[in-house]
Amino acid sequence: MLARELISDEIPALKTSDTGRKALELMEEYKLTELPIVNNTDFLGLITENDILDLDNPDAPIGNHQLSLEKPAVNAYEHIYEVLSKISTLKLSLIPILDDDNTFLGVISLPILITSICNLAAIKDLGGILQLELNVNDYSLSEISSIVESNGAKILSSYINTHEDSTKMDVTIKINKTDLSPIIQTFERYNYTIAASFHKSEMQDELKKRYDEFINYLNI
Repeated sequence: MLARELISDEIPALKTSDTGRKALELMEEYKLTELPIVNNTDFLGLITENDILDLDNPDAPIGNHQLSLEKPAVNAYEHIYEVLSKISTLKLSLIPILDDDNTFLGVISLPILITSICNLAAIKDLGGILQLELNVNDYSLSEISSIVESNGAKILSSYINTHEDSTKMDVTIKINKTDLSPIIQTFERYNYTIAASFHKSEMQDELKKRYDEFINYLNI
């Protein structure tokens, strides 16, 4: 999934002729902490709530003020993981998207990004979750997949987390089965350490309920 596929058509860009007050109203309406300033298709930077609150006259055009605007952005063809990394590192509520000629195309908001990541990770799909702990040198996704598939199941998504100052890593896999007992037994026969498992159908219903509630919250 690429950045250009997630661009929001709803969130407007500011012009230098817009006032700080209008910017604050838009931020309140869309639940954002910053907005892009764009002249035609030229991205000038992001203006934040704090920038506006520091203005002497919020009713004057923002172009009349001296602003030190940050210009964080991602290319339209960057992967969603790169978008997530940048928006998380910079602690933004949105990220501007530019094409190869640095033309402003739009923005991706944090709620849209989170929803897309949830869909990509198959979070809302029925199934169970296993967390394996193993040495980095022992990691083999093909072997893990083979063990899962030998029990008539499929891996829906997976991610890894390495331990700082350690040779250990965690591998979390989402599997399209609600009862993982046979799969767990197979992993244990292969001397895998099961750090955690979540695979009861009642738990899955609760997870789906919480996911739906979270998505509804983001859409408020």
